[in-house]
Formats: sequence, C-alpha cells, structure tokens
Amino acid sequence: MAELSASETSRPARIGAVLFRNRGWLPVPFLLVPLLAPGGITRFGIVVFVLLFVLGEGWRLWGVATAGTVTRRRSRNVQKLVTHGPFALSRNPLYNGNYFLWMGFVALSGVWWFLPVATLLFAVEYFFIVRYEEGVLESIFGEEYLAFKRRTPRWIPTAGSGQVGGEFFWAEAWRSEMSTFLQYIALLAVFVGKDRYFPGGLF
Repeated sequence: MAELSASETSRPARIGAVLFRNRGWLPVPFLLVPLLAPGGITRFGIVVFVLLFVLGEGWRLWGVATAGTVTRRRSRNVQKLVTHGPFALSRNPLYNGNYFLWMGFVALSGVWWFLPVATLLFAVEYFFIVRYEEGVLESIFGEEYLAFKRRTPRWIPTAGSGQVGGEFFWAEAWRSEMSTFLQYIALLAVFVGKDRYFPGGLF
C-alpha cells in the first residue's frame, strides 16, 4: 500500500473522504428543495433544462467512456491515472457534468431562487470531495499525478492542456449509464407530477 500523501491526510481531505463514501446522497437537497418549494414548469424552464441536460450528460458520458468502469469505485484502489479525453481539459469532467444536470432539474422546477444556493452547496461539497480524491491520486501516482495536476485545471476546461485523443469505452459507458437514465426518467415524472398536482409546493 502506498504511503499516504500529506494532501490525503489533510483535514479537508478527511472531510471529503466521508462525503465521497456517501456521495450517492448528495443530489438529495438539489432535488428536494425544488420539489417542495413553490414553482412551476414553464417553456423557458424546459429550454434551459434541455440545454443543461444535454451539456451535462454529454460531458459526463464522455468522462465515463474515457475512464471506464474500472476507475469508478468507492474505494481508494485506483489502478490507472486517466489523463486523456475530457480529463485533458479539466480534472473533474464527471462532476462538471453533474453540476449542469442538477442545475437543469432546478431550472425545470421553476424555483429560480434556488439556483445560486444550489451552486454554493455544490461548491462546498465538492471542494472537500475533490481534495480527498486529489490526495488519494497523489499518494498512489506521485509525481505522475502532480505533473497532470500542474498542467490541467481543476474545473474550468482549458484547451491544449493535454492529449484529448485516446481509448474510449463507449459501449461500456452506455451500459453503465442506463441506471442513471432511468433515474432521470423517474425524476422527470416526479417533477411533472409536482407541477400538475402541487404547483404551490409543500412548504
């Protein structure tokens, strides 16, 4: 087992480790508040939702196809460092995609005041999660990861920071995302039901 890096043992990383293990629950506040607060589906909200959904899921799917399912696990047993595809443009493409997806559902709900609050929540949660993940990768890959970290931005994509081309597992990515797509369909049904029967919210 590789020696733990100072980054992985830092306080932000320790907090991030707890959030990382429970990250399946992180979308809950992003969805519960729009479901419970007053708001309704409008044509403008649908347009914004579609744009954010296509952008977010497209970015996320590209990231899954690049990384492969072997890298997507809840343990720290990472077998390879992925640096091509969207990872050459930013170090967290799946989380970038998640952000646009979650904000898309907020927009669809019509609870517009929650957008900046949701953005702040996302920033705080993933500040800690990313510190943990970066610490783990530094522990495992050492200078190889530090070099990747120096040339690739954490969040905002920058062209020319690395090699975009490489191996992609598109069939594996589609299979992996099928359960996610079913969740999207269920969420859409819930939001439409809320708009029809509880437009005034439940607060």
